[in-house]
Amino acid sequence: MSATASKPARKKSSLIPLGDRVVVEREESEQKTAGGILLPDSAKDKPARGVVVSVGEGKLTDKGHRHPLQVKPGDRVVFTSYAGEPFKIGDSELLLMREDDILAVLG
Repeated sequence: MSATASKPARKKSSLIPLGDRVVVEREESEQKTAGGILLPDSAKDKPARGVVVSVGEGKLTDKGHRHPLQVKPGDRVVFTSYAGEPFKIGDSELLLMREDDILAVLG
């Protein structure tokens, strides 16, 4: 019998955001321009798109009720360029941001 090597399963983030906060994994930046020119790492812009990894319970209203968030895990989103607080878990770089920093959900 031969053992087959498999890719290690990607761990789910154990980070649970509070309130109206959202954890987003930024998409990879483009390697080439539209004209086919390869870009070095120093010339690449950080993309303002990503995938929602986890969401908080929602914003607490003045009456003490939770207002649910409009985004859910798995949504592809567009956010402002300097939104969020970057941090690393393992080899994944994630962003922790408020839902207000998200501009749109890509369909």
